[in-house]
Amino acid sequence: MNWSVKASVAAFVLAATIPAMAADAYPNKPISMIVPSAPAGSTDIVARLIGEQLAKDLGQPIVIENRPGASGNIGTEAVARAKPDGYTLLMQYSGYHVGNPALFPQARWKPKNFVSVALVMRAPHVVAVSGKISAQNLRELIAFGKKDNRGLFYASSGNGSIQHIAGVMFGKQAQVPVTHVPYKGAGPVISDLLGGQVDMFVTTPPSVIGQVKAGKIKALAYTGPQRHPSMPDVPTSAEAGLPGYNVESWFAVFAPAGTPPAVVSKLSTAIKKIVESPEYRRKIEEQGGFAAYMDPPALDKFVTQELATWAKVIKDGNITAE
Repeated sequence: MNWSVKASVAAFVLAATIPAMAADAYPNKPISMIVPSAPAGSTDIVARLIGEQLAKDLGQPIVIENRPGASGNIGTEAVARAKPDGYTLLMQYSGYHVGNPALFPQARWKPKNFVSVALVMRAPHVVAVSGKISAQNLRELIAFGKKDNRGLFYASSGNGSIQHIAGVMFGKQAQVPVTHVPYKGAGPVISDLLGGQVDMFVTTPPSVIGQVKAGKIKALAYTGPQRHPSMPDVPTSAEAGLPGYNVESWFAVFAPAGTPPAVVSKLSTAIKKIVESPEYRRKIEEQGGFAAYMDPPALDKFVTQELATWAKVIKDGNITAE
């Protein structure tokens, strides 16, 4: 074998082993996990649950960074533009990931700017209302909104969020006037819901379950097919008198497009172990959600389906981000 052939073989072998070597060395410094919404919301809560255990498993700190604003586009774009080396991750909320592309066609990121890492939670929503409202069930809430054509002021974590869409859907199905009040995340909503500045918040349970259990916020319906074990007294939408009103969010980890497959695989495997652990499942159920894992190929397929579904919902409902 002449020198040039030997050199070519050596180069091929080196190129083939570099990804494995990179994965073996990864991570060797702290990892940033961007949350594109304010603290205390569902995305923030699940990011901290995953981040705490992931740090132990990988041996490096997972730094949670909240970057709210522009209906999730600020934080999401920051990850899309980050170096694809596995040191910047996105804990993403489905409303932003599959709703925003249809609502904000000029946004400076697209789903193709990311690679899937792992699904970590699915959560039907809960119809939560201020404790200052007299309504004790969904029928009374609808009657309250219809009285004198007052309507309901409902909050969301931003224009175009699933909470925004859920409020529009609620108004149409319940035939009650609704007014959208957007915020920069679930955390700020809670303060105003407690104070009675807004009437209703259709959101994932982790955002409100603590205040519901404390009796400061009322949960009138769960928007899933069955009751949740953490809220056994809260009826489903169908049981509460609004059949067909089903809303679900999901939460997943993504990385910038171009992140080495070996690094993505290492992260996904570590997250799978966390999501399938009894401790994580228990904590997620306590928050009103369901632990759910998907690997990168399954999550890719799921995201593609969700993009088509929500694009149709947004178009048919004539929903805009304004």
